Amino acid sequence: MKLALLASLIAGAAAFAPASTGKASTALKADFSNEIGAQVPLGFWDPLNVVDGEDQAEFDRLRWVELKHGRVAMLAVVGYLTTYAGVRFPGAEDIPAGFAALPAIPGMVWAQMIATWALMEAANQSQENTPGVKDGWKPEFIGDFRNGFIDFGWDKQSDEWKLKKRKIELNNGRAAQMGILGLMVHEQLGNIQTILPLGPQ
Repeated sequence: MKLALLASLIAGAAAFAPASTGKASTALKADFSNEIGAQVPLGFWDPLNVVDGEDQAEFDRLRWVELKHGRVAMLAVVGYLTTYAGVRFPGAEDIPAGFAALPAIPGMVWAQMIATWALMEAANQSQENTPGVKDGWKPEFIGDFRNGFIDFGWDKQSDEWKLKKRKIELNNGRAAQMGILGLMVHEQLGNIQTILPLGPQ
């Protein structure tokens, strides 16, 4: 609680700090204010100036990293809540939820998970040049892994609909990143039962 108050005081004080006035650069800078993710109420929000002076290719790479982390975080939140509710694979009924599961998982399961993660990371990219992918297929955007066969009606939709769905995925990923962080922090604080009262006590 004290840490949260201190953080809010620092954030409040930073709002009144004088703005730094650096030297004007003559280099052309890309305008990212109309990119997906620059939405109401914050617009294009980059408080750490991560993309300051970067080109479109670097922005696209960072956007892909954000999208991938968001997808992983959405799975992590669902996995955390599912195991916290007591759902287990057959044979894993005695594995606890949360951080307590880490030392309880057998070594061979760790090996299988790490191998699976490595394979997923290797395949988690544009598949346009992969053998077996439909000839002439190109991804519509970075993170588009449909490979020309898996479509689920995406190509039949309007550009406006597609843009809306991409924004929803990005925002859900952002929320999930904060969500899994909050779950992990509250578990370490020892008050996870307060925010998840319906789980095992």
